[in-house]
Amino acid sequence: MKQSHLFTKVRKELPADEVSINAQLLLRAGYIHKEMAGVYAYLPLGWRVMNKVMQVIREEMNVVGGQELFLTSLQDSKKWKDTGRWSDEVIDVWFRTTMANGTEVGLANTHEEAIAQVMINHIHSYKDLPVVAYQFQTKFRNELRAKSGIMRSREFIMKDMYSFSRNKEEHDAFYEKAQQAYINVFERLGIGNVTYFTFASGGSFSQFSHEFQTVSEVGEDTIYIDEEKGIALNKEVYTDEVMEMLGVKKDTLVEKAAVEVGNIFTLGTKYAEALNLSYTDEDGSVNPVFMGSYGIGPGRVMGAIVELLHDDKGIVWPDAIAPFRFHLVNLNKDSVQADSVYDSLQRAGFDVLYDDRSASAGAKLAEADLLGMPYRLVIGSRTGDKVEHTVRKTGKSDLYSVDELISQHA
Repeated sequence: MKQSHLFTKVRKELPADEVSINAQLLLRAGYIHKEMAGVYAYLPLGWRVMNKVMQVIREEMNVVGGQELFLTSLQDSKKWKDTGRWSDEVIDVWFRTTMANGTEVGLANTHEEAIAQVMINHIHSYKDLPVVAYQFQTKFRNELRAKSGIMRSREFIMKDMYSFSRNKEEHDAFYEKAQQAYINVFERLGIGNVTYFTFASGGSFSQFSHEFQTVSEVGEDTIYIDEEKGIALNKEVYTDEVMEMLGVKKDTLVEKAAVEVGNIFTLGTKYAEALNLSYTDEDGSVNPVFMGSYGIGPGRVMGAIVELLHDDKGIVWPDAIAPFRFHLVNLNKDSVQADSVYDSLQRAGFDVLYDDRSASAGAKLAEADLLGMPYRLVIGSRTGDKVEHTVRKTGKSDLYSVDELISQHA
């Protein structure tokens, strides 16, 4: 990608109502566009990041047997009435409307009902189980007050995965695999060291649900961390009884603010019973399917990463999700050498954003810091026939030939 062809531009001024660091930096750098409060579009650079986040998640969900599908946003009110969740008193974030033919529909805020309805057509026998299906799908939530930039919005992409098992034992075995898959996701995204497996309220079917909470000053949740065990308790279950059960002591727990970046739930048979999702077992008995739900918000993760990984100059993307690995900045009057380096890096298979514009050196370097690619490559009068290679995270610079550069990153 040549920067002269990129239609997005760095902005100097921001909307007055944006107070979160992630929104400020992503808007300034041209990664996102604010349509209205709580509603953001992802521009080319931002969409590259989002796709890389989703690909990491996708790969780990596939490892545990997940099959990707894509469900509808429009929801049939009948299914939700069957499970008791159509009412605003139960779910208070619905976006609902009535179609021209009088049918009442909603815009999905989650998809338990929809996926269970799909599985009615495909699960009949114990031989059809277990099944694990997931999607990346747009969700709509009528939040009273959208805030925290892309970490809490009214329209957002969610990775929601659902498991279907014969019984609790089969479910529990998969639940452990899903837990490890989530740990792998956050490790690969560069925030594993500050993301904790967190015990939270379990609802009707399990004593606990489990969240993945990333420590951040802007977090809306309060968690209590046992750093030695690598686990945490959400404030809602911070009781003597729970601490004793988990083998942790109050005087070893550290209180932190955190952002919930993922969660996993045992759903039990609630939705299966309400929607008649059942299977015939080996002995001929008919039983409700046992379900689980597993969510990650890629946009929320992206926002949390920006909150954590930035400095006074701009964003500092981790390698795994940066829109481009290299930001090649040409400071020479001609482009012969820079064009050659750009071509060589592309042939070697690297993603490169090439600043080929005629802007000043100061403007180019400042924008490179703001955009936050992991490695900046500068070609100018002082670099001779080599390339200045600077690590965005540390600021460490070295001069390399093109061959040395490719070898360093092979």
